[in-house]
Amino acid sequence: MEDKKIIFSGVQPSGTLTFGNYLGAIKNWVELQKDYRCIYAMMDLHTITVRQTPADIRRRTLEVLALYIACGIDPEENILFIQSHNPAHAELSWVLGCYTYMGELQRMTQFKDKSSRHAENINAGLFTYPVLMAADILLYQADYVPVGKDQMQHIEICRDIAQRFNAIYGDVFKIPEGMLPKAGANIKSLQDPTKKMSKSDSNPKAYISMTDHPDVIVKKIKSAVTDSEGIIEYREDDETKAGINNLITIMSAVTKRNTDDIVADYSGKGYGDFKNDVAEAVVENIRPIQEEYDKLIADKAYLMNVCSKGADAAKRISQRTLKKVYKKVGFMVE
Repeated sequence: MEDKKIIFSGVQPSGTLTFGNYLGAIKNWVELQKDYRCIYAMMDLHTITVRQTPADIRRRTLEVLALYIACGIDPEENILFIQSHNPAHAELSWVLGCYTYMGELQRMTQFKDKSSRHAENINAGLFTYPVLMAADILLYQADYVPVGKDQMQHIEICRDIAQRFNAIYGDVFKIPEGMLPKAGANIKSLQDPTKKMSKSDSNPKAYISMTDHPDVIVKKIKSAVTDSEGIIEYREDDETKAGINNLITIMSAVTKRNTDDIVADYSGKGYGDFKNDVAEAVVENIRPIQEEYDKLIADKAYLMNVCSKGADAAKRISQRTLKKVYKKVGFMVE
């Protein structure tokens, strides 16, 4: 176990996990646990850059944990914990913030995007979000961080901060690499297929929640935006086909068949038939996960025990890094 490469990643409990989160991230994490030492967190510290209802954060944190496990992430083989249960994340974030330049943070795409969407609450936490994310990763000396393409900018600034710190103080941090998922990485909104499927979308018809009732999933897929052409073809660079491309991508991910074979199967058929089959495939893919999730979410004592054990393990690893950092910058360390 100790000689395995380390992976760190996590999901914010800021909304219900979507089928896009599952196909683009969590499904791949399940495969990674065979070959890597994996550390996965419920990233609750990150959620409050946008105003949240406190009770919702607490509820969703346990829901995310239950979904991690229901999807196949083994809490006995991996470290699963709640980010705020390990104070080292906030502590290292302060130190790293003193080695991060304002210009770097101003260039971050996510800051610009969220600032435009939450103009009434452009707070310092939103601005320094990438520093906390760097602390999350560097605390555990992670080798790889599974992310989507939209998060690679955060990996780049994390590497820049780590390299800057190492240049001053020596070999303190391992320089992590982003790990893009092999498949299902870019599931789009069902209502605006030019954007990714997001749990924070204001339109619930735009995403499939991992806890949606099967009838709701079917209804959402049947109402998915396509085009007036009516031809089932996969044309990657054609934005007019973004809707049908997205449904083909989903079908490919859940059936493990390539897009060419799927297109060939539906030659001459209409979007209605295809949507019905996509909906059925998604429902059957999610069904066993939902059944396991229902058992887990009903056992809060078990979930809290997983959190507690995970936090203890996370603290043991991260304290080694934090003490080293504190010594390097000149703090008195007990």
